[in-house]
Amino acid sequence: MKNWVAFATILLLAVSLRAQSAYPDVDQRIVKLLGAISEQRMEQNLRRLVAFGTRNTMSDQASTTRGVGAARLWIFDQLKATNPKLQVAFDTHQIPKGRSDRITRDVELRNVVAVLPGRTPRRIYVSGHYDTINLGGQGQIGLNGGTATANFANDNADAPGMDDDGSGVVLVMELARVFAESGINFDATLVFTAVAGEEQGLIGAREEARTVKAQNIPVQAVFNNDIVGGISGGDGSTDGATIRLYSEGPEDSPSRALAMFIQRIGAQYVPSHRVRLMARRDRFGRGGDHTAWNLEGFTAVGFRESRENYSKQHNAVDIDDVSFAYLAQNARVNAAGMAVLALAPPPPAVKDARGNPTIDRRPTGYDAHLRWTASPGAAGYRIFWRDAWAPDWQHDAYVGNVTEYTLPKSNIDDFVFGVAAVDAEGHESTINAYVAAPAAY
Repeated sequence: MKNWVAFATILLLAVSLRAQSAYPDVDQRIVKLLGAISEQRMEQNLRRLVAFGTRNTMSDQASTTRGVGAARLWIFDQLKATNPKLQVAFDTHQIPKGRSDRITRDVELRNVVAVLPGRTPRRIYVSGHYDTINLGGQGQIGLNGGTATANFANDNADAPGMDDDGSGVVLVMELARVFAESGINFDATLVFTAVAGEEQGLIGAREEARTVKAQNIPVQAVFNNDIVGGISGGDGSTDGATIRLYSEGPEDSPSRALAMFIQRIGAQYVPSHRVRLMARRDRFGRGGDHTAWNLEGFTAVGFRESRENYSKQHNAVDIDDVSFAYLAQNARVNAAGMAVLALAPPPPAVKDARGNPTIDRRPTGYDAHLRWTASPGAAGYRIFWRDAWAPDWQHDAYVGNVTEYTLPKSNIDDFVFGVAAVDAEGHESTINAYVAAPAAY
């Protein structure tokens, strides 16, 4: 009976606290930004990108009409002409032969990077890879079905890569345009990047992440888009209303918190397009550039279309299978998450200097006493909690501009707790969870 009374007390408290401050209305500036995303512009850019024939990292770098060199120069020029607010540059790396079994000779690799400066140096990235590959024969479906082996020496074979990953690249290019033209003064610096070397083993993204890490640049989040334009699966299924979002664990990791944030913000701003959370790094036997960032210790997630057609990947027929209406919806989900995150304060720290979670049972020994570090720009905080077995947050409460809060009769052994920072306009950060430290015996 006592357990039921305690649980009822918690529920009544949750309802009372929630009533004090409901979630704010959507930001009309962000709504306008989403409305500016153009299907026609993305289609125009994607058809031009496909016209380079191949964008294999190992293909011709000197031609102005075919190959990776022509493609990267075109992407650079397009971003440069988009808006004077964008700072566009090549991120260049010399990759030696043998870096992976797919690097058959020394090669110069160039990522294309466009930076939109914010009020602070913290960065939010959105990326897609512009390189392509033709594995020969059936391409990816042959590998999936075990009927073919990959041919990585096919450097100059046609590899249009319309969906993989031209779709992600033109999404990035379109977001660079609408963010630069939005007139919004973002707190975070936004970075739009088209990378190479993905098909050779995530090399371009890994080099970019290592460079940023060496320079101690504060990267808050990476939104990676790889194969995000198709609605028709090779098995006959179709889905134009959802997008998969992969994130690396463990439970309550920063990448999982980012994925849950994107799902929540997407539901607010693009309610007709559902984000399907995938609790794993990526698909079986497949990878994407978000993992390259994860491996360097950064928070990153990967968007993937819900229904893939493997027979149109990694071959010469990855063309004319993109729904631009669907691609635009995926762009809007990315944009909504990025915009709110870039306007919101950074999440508060919930660990002390020794890495221990700042949560305890004071004052009675049975209450949940939460403490956190104030976030720059925060006007208040929202706390979250859920059953310890539940995968997603079940309750939340806005608690005002304080740096500690007590939930009475809420046993910290039975619930997971977290906290997010909120600015004066209601933009909310990702949630930092109180993760239990290993017990000392």
